[in-house]
Amino acid sequence: MGSLPMISITAALVFLSYFTATCFLLVVHCNATSSTSTYNSNSSSINSSSSPLPLPPPPLSGNTTTTVQHHHNWFGPKGSCLITVDASGCGDFLSVQAAVDSVPVNNREQVLIQINAGTYIEKVVVPVSKPFITFQGAGRDVTVIEWHDRAGDRGPDGQQLRTYNTASVTVFGRYFSARNISFKNTAPAPMPGMEGWQAAAFRISGDNAHFSGCGFYGAQDTLCDDAGRHYFKECYIEGSIDFIFGNGRSMYKDCELHSIATRFGSIAAQDRKSVDERTGFSFVGCRVTGSGPLYVGRAMGQYSRIVFAYTYFDDVVARGGWDDWDHTSNKNKTVFFGVYKCWGPGAEAVRGVSWARELDYDTAHPFLAKSFVNGRHWIPPSDA
Repeated sequence: MGSLPMISITAALVFLSYFTATCFLLVVHCNATSSTSTYNSNSSSINSSSSPLPLPPPPLSGNTTTTVQHHHNWFGPKGSCLITVDASGCGDFLSVQAAVDSVPVNNREQVLIQINAGTYIEKVVVPVSKPFITFQGAGRDVTVIEWHDRAGDRGPDGQQLRTYNTASVTVFGRYFSARNISFKNTAPAPMPGMEGWQAAAFRISGDNAHFSGCGFYGAQDTLCDDAGRHYFKECYIEGSIDFIFGNGRSMYKDCELHSIATRFGSIAAQDRKSVDERTGFSFVGCRVTGSGPLYVGRAMGQYSRIVFAYTYFDDVVARGGWDDWDHTSNKNKTVFFGVYKCWGPGAEAVRGVSWARELDYDTAHPFLAKSFVNGRHWIPPSDA
């Protein structure tokens, strides 16, 4: 009878140790299995996924801050989810637009829309109310979104669409990204001077967007780089006339710019309208290939700004290299067209007018780093 209290105390200590260890394992298990969520197309609920997704770290004003290398602070979405699109019916949705529609308004998660190999013939819009969306393809040669609108075509209201509304894919939401996927407008290429044949493959109007390993295919006005800060890395962009145009503030790094022009064409038409605007196109380490002759840049806006640096030019550049758009607005006195350490058989023609300046390092430097688009704060290091 006298030893009974000692046995009770020992048993209690053993039970307490076992209980504490069990609770710790449960907490670890819960944390490990709740890091990622997946949308179920048959339900409004979100189910757990066992494979955590990599989170790109775009900024967002909020309370969550994560510090990464170089001591830059990243403000990102909370959580992540995966949606699968498959044309054969093996995913959550058959169409890309249906997947976008399933994302909640004012979404705060990083949404990865995985688009399996296939050709998706549809017109897609990502609204401004749906940020943090990524289109992930299976490769730009095997995953394609395409449509065929032209500026002169009639919309549902009976009015002409006009250029900006022809894009096969339009993005208004912030922090959009796309990887390993192609966007096409399959409308036939116009001859120079034909009206109403502008046909965009992609329009980016949202801020803080980046693209890696993507393809953009069209003829006139292929890529509408409309507004906001954008970063294109290792992309392929094909067209004939002004096949990159708009008033974005964008860097094109290690991209191929491929001309399919027949009589003449042009690569970039930039629409900066005021000396106070910080917009412009910077092409760094790119390759200009295809057919010509073509202008490398045109002054769409009175203060148009375009820089080519470390870029290879095939023998396709038109004499003079640049065009002031209308020859009546004295844009050659207000534009900023620059060249820095470019090379190739067409490089000399890029220096063909006095108002396209050969830059020194100090003048070129602001256009050479991703800081041109404030990229250190929103481009994931793996994509930069």
